[in-house]
Amino acid sequence: MSDENIISNPKSMKKSYFFKQKLLLTLVIALQSIIVFGQSEPFQCDFNAYLFQYNDIYAVDLASGGSYMVAEDITPGSINAAAYNSADGYIWGYLSSPSSSIVRIGKDFVPEIFTIANLPDTNNKYVGDISIDGMYYLRAGGSTYYAIDLNPESNNYLEFVGSFTLSANISIHDWAFNAVDGKLYAVEKGSNHLYRITAETGAVEDLGEVPILAGLNYTYGAVYFDLDGNFYISANQTGSIYKINNVQLAGANVIISNIFAFGPASASNDGARCPTAPVPQEDCINGLDDDGDGLVDCDDPACSGISLCPVITETSGANDGGLESNDRLSNLINKRNFERASTNYKFDKRTAKTIKKGFGYKRKGSYTSKEIPLNTLVPLGIIGETSTIESSPADLLALTNASDIFSVDYLKDTETISALMVIKTDNSVYEHSKFICDRFLGAELLSVSTIQLREKDFIKSIIKQADGSIEFALTFSARVNENDDFVLESHWNIDAYAPNTSYYNFQIWSNSVDDLLKLGDEILNLLEVNGAIADYFSSTPPPVFVRSASYDKGKINLNIVNNNYSTSISMNGGMKVTETSGTNTLSITTPIDGKVESLAVETGAIFDFGFRIQNEKGDTPDDLFVADAPWGLDDSAENTSTTNYEVLQNEGMYEYSGYRIERNVHIQGTTSNYIGVYRALTPRFKAVDLSAYEKLTFHASGTGALDVKLVKGDGAYYTARVELSQENQEFNILSSDFKNDSNIAADFTDIKVILFNMPSTDSSVQEKELFLTDIDFNNRSEIEEEPIVEEETNTKALVYPNPLISTTNLYFTAKIRGAFTLELFTINGMILGNHTIQGTSDVGQNVVSIARKDLNPGVYFYKLTTREQIWSGKIMVQ
Repeated sequence: MSDENIISNPKSMKKSYFFKQKLLLTLVIALQSIIVFGQSEPFQCDFNAYLFQYNDIYAVDLASGGSYMVAEDITPGSINAAAYNSADGYIWGYLSSPSSSIVRIGKDFVPEIFTIANLPDTNNKYVGDISIDGMYYLRAGGSTYYAIDLNPESNNYLEFVGSFTLSANISIHDWAFNAVDGKLYAVEKGSNHLYRITAETGAVEDLGEVPILAGLNYTYGAVYFDLDGNFYISANQTGSIYKINNVQLAGANVIISNIFAFGPASASNDGARCPTAPVPQEDCINGLDDDGDGLVDCDDPACSGISLCPVITETSGANDGGLESNDRLSNLINKRNFERASTNYKFDKRTAKTIKKGFGYKRKGSYTSKEIPLNTLVPLGIIGETSTIESSPADLLALTNASDIFSVDYLKDTETISALMVIKTDNSVYEHSKFICDRFLGAELLSVSTIQLREKDFIKSIIKQADGSIEFALTFSARVNENDDFVLESHWNIDAYAPNTSYYNFQIWSNSVDDLLKLGDEILNLLEVNGAIADYFSSTPPPVFVRSASYDKGKINLNIVNNNYSTSISMNGGMKVTETSGTNTLSITTPIDGKVESLAVETGAIFDFGFRIQNEKGDTPDDLFVADAPWGLDDSAENTSTTNYEVLQNEGMYEYSGYRIERNVHIQGTTSNYIGVYRALTPRFKAVDLSAYEKLTFHASGTGALDVKLVKGDGAYYTARVELSQENQEFNILSSDFKNDSNIAADFTDIKVILFNMPSTDSSVQEKELFLTDIDFNNRSEIEEEPIVEEETNTKALVYPNPLISTTNLYFTAKIRGAFTLELFTINGMILGNHTIQGTSDVGQNVVSIARKDLNPGVYFYKLTTREQIWSGKIMVQ
């Protein structure tokens, strides 16, 4: 517990009417000793830890740090000193009101409130736990603590036993019984010392500083044990969960401690857990997800600094951050990424401008709160950095709704340890969020929870970048009121922010959650130099979120973390079949099962899909954007104009074993220089190794020369030229046909971008046109390779095109002649009778034409039944 006067917290004030009604009820039945809200069943040593915040309860998975609310507003007063009682299987806690009362809670979270005669009610008791034999020990500040007998087999059940005195006055906010030795353990705020306490006598033993906590100044308001005597300590401000191994051995031996997981933060919290329940542990070296949190070995926070796993070090810099592709801006953003890739742009830390703290730091200038220079909102000298450099990505101003951007990288020697982007927007919140952007570019979202600034919740996330680096990220925005003060907002979903107002937007990431907290807190200090913070608004993190996502060959691959054990999710959003097509809505509902699940959602061939994932329980949804590597128009040369540019879907299934470049292109225009198109190999314009293939093949028709260029990973260009004609031709270009300016041949080891440019060979203005189709890297010979034909099965047929727009065809092969019935079903299993088709199949290949009719966009199932077998599968409707 971090707050010793819980009754005065803002949440309690908001619930004052509710509390008054409950207190009135208490007065009416004052002569009774028990208020029963309902009969509940015991937990019986539930493996979850339970976190109490005011009078709300969260289930916490200590192995992953994942949490979700299981009960809200269950009692009239706030619950503190929460503890699991091994003697009866219930969780008990001390109530701030009614006076001298405690509460018993079972697994359906129905409370039973008991008034304890003679229990002193002078202070809120925020530290508590229950011994194995049912004795409840609780305390407030100071050295006095109290005991209540909660053993239902005892003659003194529900009676106040007496007061006791600790032999030392220690600043602790929770304690817990270790079932291995029967002792209480706690960690002190400030000193970070571990204490062992004999509850029956009050003897306090100082076991020394916990190494992993050295230098920190957190409140440890929730602590837990497992059956082996491992001690888990949660920091209120960050939600970080630390572990001390076999705490009963501490003292004579060195204290062995490490970070274990990252859970939710809280201004007021208390923890309860069955001390004889195990907590799954990660092995760290066996290549398996031992604790079931979806993280393997060194990816698991519990392995940081253990075995061969490194301590988290460098993070990405701010110059690469700031946006993901999205429906409105995808062409512009892809062009920006193309320009960076084609010039092999890299931010150079060595030549960047150094930012130093000057006289004006934390001093208000002669400007209003709506005109704050962004560089004055940058913390300096807060996290022990050796230097701070400017890393502002100026090319974002032309692409986003930002009116000004200033960013810095914090360096420890030459390594980036933190980064900050400060972004000014004039009419709405900044439209790109780091947790969407980074996942789109190949990162994994490992965890989502809260962090506390000024005892207010802000959403933090843990992100694993594609290069393996781990980042702790915090995003929030400060909107400016008319009276020049600020309202701070922290939401997962952009549409949760207040519209039609200006914002200062902050995106922070760091290799340390502790530094993240320091930077966030200092930003609030810098804001307050310019105006008061009038209010705070935040949302809860999504309990069901996508760890990683990618599009590949007609399906979206999702890895989902399901913290609240939902059984289904819905995906709703806008889908584009190609870069130049319109956006269509798509809705998909699919079942999920388990804590971590991998799904392959069939969408058919598409370019991108921006969607929201909503869990069945209606909690905060997750937002995501996935896309294939993009095509883009390159008409940037002087005296070049485009009259037609269109990207089209492939007309047939890919029947070979090469590396296909999806979608086709048609371009028309005039130029005295060149006009062309480019195709990245990945959404983030990173290099791909295609050295397994010998040649690039495509079909093309058009006018004049066509220069095919490969942009390699180091930015080098290699070119091969072919001559187009009005007749569609197949072109095969070997890797050795591509040459650089020094006539050195290329290979296909690391290709970032392919360009198809039509030059004006004599610098006169010329009309150009190109039809480009069926592009792939391959090893085909003209006579050896036949199209790949899937083996016949009893469960699959071919639907093409898929998705269905107006009509589609279902192909199947029958061995005998006979009647067939084709039925369509919704994703929930409801048969669509007006789409049933009956007919007669012949021996060999058969085709059934399916009309869209009244089908809404989404996913449907088909079942084709004949005398010999049944085929089934999915049909996407666009």
